[in-house]
Amino acid sequence: MTHKDKNIAVLGTGSIGSCVGADLADAGLDVVLIDQWSAHVEVMKANGLCIQLPNEELKVAPIAWHLAELAEYVPAFDVVFLTAKSYDTAWLTQLIEPYLRETGIMIGLQNGMNDDTISGIVGVERTIGAVVELSAEMFTPGLVQRDTTRTHTWFGLGELDGTITPRLQGIQEILEHIGRVDLTGNIGGAKWTKLVANSMVMGMVGFLGLKTWEAAKLPGMTELAVRAGRECVTVGQALGYKMEPVFGMSAEEFAGATDEVLLNSMETLLGHIGKNATTASIHDHRKGRKSEMSHITGLVVLKGKELGISTPVNAATTEIDRRINEGELEMDVSNLGLLKAMLDSVPN
Repeated sequence: MTHKDKNIAVLGTGSIGSCVGADLADAGLDVVLIDQWSAHVEVMKANGLCIQLPNEELKVAPIAWHLAELAEYVPAFDVVFLTAKSYDTAWLTQLIEPYLRETGIMIGLQNGMNDDTISGIVGVERTIGAVVELSAEMFTPGLVQRDTTRTHTWFGLGELDGTITPRLQGIQEILEHIGRVDLTGNIGGAKWTKLVANSMVMGMVGFLGLKTWEAAKLPGMTELAVRAGRECVTVGQALGYKMEPVFGMSAEEFAGATDEVLLNSMETLLGHIGKNATTASIHDHRKGRKSEMSHITGLVVLKGKELGISTPVNAATTEIDRRINEGELEMDVSNLGLLKAMLDSVPN
């Protein structure tokens, strides 16, 4: 069976899932886009899906289903790409498991470290790990602004046991319709390395409410970002993760976990998403939704506590994000001062 013969689902078609689904549909693959946002599904059914890239506009008429239509159609999928928020991983994986073939594969195209959750439900033998670099935003049903071109879109793929298998190469062929795909024998390390980059960019930028490049110019931001990344690296190394080149960077560019490497990875990420991009946590706060920082910076804090490793920058970032989620704070540049004050109060 070639990849064009596989029954594919994209589960969770927000901005990232819509970009993935649109490219696969445009390539002529048998793909269904499934989502819980009813207005978005209805627009896709009636008018199709429009993806606005920096260098082109893509319009497709994909097959789109509401979650409830799974029970109506009773499909059998060969491949499921989960593109939902980390906090929705468990229940969506439980929902789709009966519709994943015994020989099927589920791949989380997400931020965070969710492979254990997925494999705990569908089984290790039906799980492949992935790292994603694709930035997009959506506020209107059926319309997505994709900030990352296909040239700069990147995926890392790996079996959980580190082997390079034919089925891994099959998923690579599918995702190459969307961007560059590298295979790795160190998918856990690659995912943690992406977590490092996200801890440097998503959290602090998210609570400021600025475009990413605007936030990067603020006094002290670079130093704070490096501190957050260094904390994440320290925790990851204690957990046994080995840093892995991401975003298409070479092994030489990513040699060691120095401050220079951390800055280079952050600048590469910012270059790929473009100057007009805003980070995902800002989208969530603007929509009145919970951000997933508790699964990113919050995970660093949780694992740090378990290991006895101090993570003050990630802890303060997670706390400020929590206050915004709970309506206690608004996104604002003044939150940078709050972060600095919280760090000043931490005993040495």
